[in-house]
Amino acid sequence: MMAAVAPFEASPRLAVAVSGGGDSMALCLLADAWARARGGSVSALTVDHGLRPESSKEAAQVGRWLAQRRIEHHILSWPGAKPATGVQAWARGVRYGLMTSWAAEAGALHLLLAHNMEDQAETFLMRLAHGSGVDGLSSMSAVVETPSARLARPLLGVSGERLRNTLREQGQDWIEDASNRNPRFARTEARAAVKRLAGKGIAPERLAAAARRLGQARLIMEAAVSALLARCCAFHPAGHAYLDAAILTSAPAPASFRALARVLMCVGGGAYPPRREKMARLHDQITGGAFEGARTLGGCRIIPPGKGTENTRILVCREGRGMPEPVAAVPGARVLWDGRFAVEFNATQASDDQASLSCLGRNGWDEIASELEKTRFCAIPPAARASLPALRDGKGVVAVPHLKYRRDGGNPSTANIKRITFHPQNSASGAGFVLV
Repeated sequence: MMAAVAPFEASPRLAVAVSGGGDSMALCLLADAWARARGGSVSALTVDHGLRPESSKEAAQVGRWLAQRRIEHHILSWPGAKPATGVQAWARGVRYGLMTSWAAEAGALHLLLAHNMEDQAETFLMRLAHGSGVDGLSSMSAVVETPSARLARPLLGVSGERLRNTLREQGQDWIEDASNRNPRFARTEARAAVKRLAGKGIAPERLAAAARRLGQARLIMEAAVSALLARCCAFHPAGHAYLDAAILTSAPAPASFRALARVLMCVGGGAYPPRREKMARLHDQITGGAFEGARTLGGCRIIPPGKGTENTRILVCREGRGMPEPVAAVPGARVLWDGRFAVEFNATQASDDQASLSCLGRNGWDEIASELEKTRFCAIPPAARASLPALRDGKGVVAVPHLKYRRDGGNPSTANIKRITFHPQNSASGAGFVLV
């Protein structure tokens, strides 16, 4: 099973997501034995969202169980506010964010996840209910590359009952999560549907196998889309992109549709692409030659040729709305800002004032425009400037690295910022992309 999600380095260092449930406990024990046999190690990560009163006790219990087996364990807590709605989606985002950040800091290249055969079948039915195409119905990928770690799911072909039997054989207990039975959650309904279908002869194995076959088709399509993007799209380090509409239009519609979605995800910084119906309208306008006015979609502004773009290409840049709140420039910290830029701050603070990172905005542009020589910003079109990351303190804009601006002169590229790179959470390579 691990060979199917290879490659791994010699003496592999693995992080494993362990909620304490039967699937994740079994994965942790199996991964520990696999890693030890190869001179490697496992670090188990339990996220305490603070959503249930008993969550902290459960996390501590997982730590005690794993300590008995000499497995390193870390509890990652979320101290911030919790939402009133969309709890599962929020919790998933927090969970993945905390674990992948931990893996990056610890130097663990791989984060193992315990999704099993029934999980895959449930995902297949949920995507089917949404009217998904091949991308969505291929369900969860066995491997997803992220900027912080490889997400690997080695158990997608294994039933939950087999995993619990593995724990029984090892004399290991586990925790049953009551939220798995909460009827308010869509996955609970999908789980019940999988059981009903199994009673009618449509076993989870068949649903998971269908998702696997569609996944193979998706991989072929992703390769074709990557080749198309290499010919028709140019990304700029400042976070915008240019699309050659003629090349996009000449490609088969399924490939050009997905290529456009990837570009919107990268530039918009989103975890998921826009809804299929909205994507279809934009795609039809561009490939049908009817794209005349600027559009907004997926956190992006899409501007046709002749409207502030270079040559005859379409400009795709970040929309000014929905920008993140300012982030404190904590010395030595690293953040993913706006889902697009990996930012590393200097270990020492440049001034007495605490600086923060935020979008430049129109006000910021007006503040610094008179100090900039034309050659400094000519490569960045006007529509893309307001969404650039800018460092501010109590006096105003300190630095805008992409414009080579720094207040009071000096090193033009940084102030408190050591390094900034365009590193969207979903890359244009397409790994992990799902159109729902």
